[in-house]
Formats: sequence, C-alpha cells, structure tokens
Amino acid sequence: MKALIKELMKRSQLAIGLLLFVLLQTMIVHVAICQDIPSFTTYTQNIPGSTLSFKMMSIPAGKFIMGTNGNTKNKNEDEGPSKEVELSAFWMGAYEVTRDELDVFLKDEATSQNVNVDAITRPSPQYVDLTWGMGKEGGFPANSMSQRTALMYCKWLYEKTKVFYRLPTEAEWEYACKAGTTTTYFFGNDANKLSAYAWYEKNSNNKYQKVGQKLANPWGLYDMLGNMLEWTLDHYIPNAYANYSAVDPKATFNTSKYPKSLRGGSYMDNATDVRSSKRFHSDPVWNKRDPQIPKSKWWLTEAKNVGFRLLRPIKTPSEEEVNQFFNTYLN
Repeated sequence: MKALIKELMKRSQLAIGLLLFVLLQTMIVHVAICQDIPSFTTYTQNIPGSTLSFKMMSIPAGKFIMGTNGNTKNKNEDEGPSKEVELSAFWMGAYEVTRDELDVFLKDEATSQNVNVDAITRPSPQYVDLTWGMGKEGGFPANSMSQRTALMYCKWLYEKTKVFYRLPTEAEWEYACKAGTTTTYFFGNDANKLSAYAWYEKNSNNKYQKVGQKLANPWGLYDMLGNMLEWTLDHYIPNAYANYSAVDPKATFNTSKYPKSLRGGSYMDNATDVRSSKRFHSDPVWNKRDPQIPKSKWWLTEAKNVGFRLLRPIKTPSEEEVNQFFNTYLN
C-alpha cells in the first residue's frame, strides 16, 4: 500500500509540473504576442523589402459634429444637416502615402501583376507618366490611382506586415481633420492663413508638393487640407448624414465603381473647397483619355490630384474578418 501511495504522489507531482510548464509557456507566448501590438501611441511602421517606413498617429475616440449644416456659400451643398457622431479610436498616417512607398508594392516581383485570380495583384504598368513631370521619388505623394489600387496596396501591406490597414471612412477622415475644432478650417475661419497649412490653388504653382512641408493639424496630421484629394472607403451618397448611425458611421457598401467619396481638396482647388467638411466624389471622366479598352481599373488619366492616406482601427480584426473586408471591397 505504501508503495502504491508513493507512486501516486510521484505521478501527481509530475502532472502538476507538466501543468505548470504548459501554463508558463502559454504566458510567454501571450507576452510575446502583446509585445507585437503597439500601445495606443504614435508608432512607425517599416515597409518590408525596403528601407522605408511611415508614421501612424494615434487619434483618440470621441464625438464631433459632422458636416456644416449647410452654412456655407457653396451651391449644391450636401454636407448637412450636420450630425453628432461618435468615433472609436484609430491610427492615421501622419502623411499621405508617397510614391516611394507605393513603388515598393508596384515593383514587388513576388506579387503577380494584374491577374484577377490572385489574392493580391499589382497594378498594370502605367501607360503614360502619370506624375506629369511634377515629381516622383523623394517624398512626393502617390497620385492618379483608383480607389482599387489604394485598397490593394492596403491588402499587400497586410500580407507583408500582418497589420490591417485600410482607407478611412468619411466620418473618420473628417473627425481626424477637424481634430477637435468646429471652425471652417482646423486653424480657424480665416482663409488668409491657409497657405501655412495647405498647398492649394493660390500657392501650389499648379503642382503637387512633397508631403509634410506645411504645418500639421492639432493631431499631428500633415496635408489634410490641399496637396492631394484623398480616397475614403465610402461610396458617395448625397446628403448621406441623415441616415448615418450615431456610432462609427459609414456608407452602405456599393459595388458600383462610381461615385466614391474623397476628402481634403487638392493643390488645384480654391480656399472655399479646401476645408474640413467639403465632400468630393469620383467621376468616370477621370479616365477620359485612358487608351486601354476596357478602361483601367488601376490608374486615372484625369485625376493627377488624387492620392490616399492609411488608417488602422484600434480593434484588430481577425484574419477571417480581414479577408472578408478585402473580398467585399475588391471583388
């Protein structure tokens, strides 16, 4: 009997030891995973396969008044009636995506080019120089791309980094641009001060400029006004705010290629259009001179002023959710 009891105690100790070992390994793995997730602060993301990186600013959760309630001098306004909405926290790119960054994707020979059956595909080569001599390497913004190209770049980044990036919704974009302000511009109502913060019709010499040369908004975001029109995730719906939900609103997904929403105004626009609440939308005329038949789904011959900026949600979606997102918006 004593021998049996001793044997049982020995086995129990082994079982307990094994259990403690498993728990310890689980804790180590958990800590390692947590260390890969940045705390909610500004961080820098390296782009694999290059020496490049981009800066992501932490944008706090909060409420704001979206739109202008129609209180502008513009005709055909659809920025009202204004609506209070609540946004979850997220990260947003401090700068517009540059051509240097996009080129890492465009030149990635490990990724198929313009093949519909592949999960990730590079755009077809540009048929003309879509920079139009305004600048390419060295910090100039990426331009002339369709919303599809911007989203495919996000999908490629996810494959390379396992971090989910996407385009902002209209609500997220406007919230980040206003940065807690309620004035026409995030720096006030005086359009005479716009040149300190934005490249627009008056000071751009009809060219886009290198990112980050003007003053940032209160949340550290550069070129939110002017330089490039920026793609959002949303399909463009006139007078959309009335049907928006009060929390994390976005437009209902629409399979139509046009019109999609853009924000911020560009180097080609006047001071009235380069403001926080102004809405823009894409148009088929943007591919008017496209020599391809059918028209390119990647590039825009008449939209040299169109670029984009990245967003990362505070809540990390599962791999299944990420795949569903890209399947929805790209297929």
